[in-house]
Amino acid sequence: PRRAWRLPTSRPGRWCFWMVEALVWLGTLVFAVTGALKGVEKGFDLLGVLVLATVTAVGGGSIRDVLVGTLPPTTLRNEPLLWSVALAGLLVFRFHPRVQALGPLIYYLDTLGLGLFAALGAERGVEAGLGPFGVALAGALSGVGGGVLRDVLSGEVPVILYRAGDLYASAALLGAWVVYLAYPLGPGPALFLGAGTTVALRLFGRRLGLRLPTPRG
Repeated sequence: PRRAWRLPTSRPGRWCFWMVEALVWLGTLVFAVTGALKGVEKGFDLLGVLVLATVTAVGGGSIRDVLVGTLPPTTLRNEPLLWSVALAGLLVFRFHPRVQALGPLIYYLDTLGLGLFAALGAERGVEAGLGPFGVALAGALSGVGGGVLRDVLSGEVPVILYRAGDLYASAALLGAWVVYLAYPLGPGPALFLGAGTTVALRLFGRRLGLRLPTPRG
């Protein structure tokens, strides 16, 4: 249940719904592309590439849905989206040299996807009645969970644990908190403010070389 002290909110308009839905599709497919590229880089066969593409694309959202009690996860019930993810994996498998040449574009689209999924995960957490820590966790896992699963399946330490000069999970966490704080303004403004915070932190953090502290030794 929602907390009594929260300000009343209005549901986002239809235009906002369709805009968010389009961005969800875009972000999911970009995540699928990054997962498939990792499989190609590791020399996986077609099935392995498709598995990494799918896990990267829908893993974070599925973890989020499990956390807030939405079962089965919404992404696993979206057949058109799942088939589109598989198609993206197939295209990367076939045309990976051309896709790899789009590295800068993929980075920016991946950043947009991170911000959007972190914000949507936080919104689900707020609606489920979670507090600020729970909302931040739901948002961050929604944004980075698929990438963590991708790295584990490909035999690597998840990059979010040591990524230097590129705020990723920390940007998702802060964006999710912004959603929590801005939610009294309404779901639409909160989503865009949260997603914008994550995107800005990652882009400017990389440009400025910002990084989290590491142990001295």
